Amino acid sequence: MYVIIAYDVNVDRVNRVKKFLRKYLHWIQNSLFEGELTEADLEEVRIGLNEIIHKEEDMIVIYRLPSERSMKREVIGTEKSKMGEII
Repeated sequence: MYVIIAYDVNVDRVNRVKKFLRKYLHWIQNSLFEGELTEADLEEVRIGLNEIIHKEEDMIVIYRLPSERSMKREVIGTEKSKMGEII
């Protein structure tokens, strides 16, 4: 499945969340990641994020799509991280 994750977390946890998500997904721009994940990987991401964030002040949004082909993506301006880059 194709997953897009957006987050709004306290500045104290931003780098931890970003570093964690880079293990699984492509960094698109500040607070936004996307890429293909299996159900098992998505569960690992959920568990990992739950260990990092504070639910009473942070927010993570996960969008799930059947595949990248089912999504139409348009970029206006300069991409911070091209999808082809492997981190």
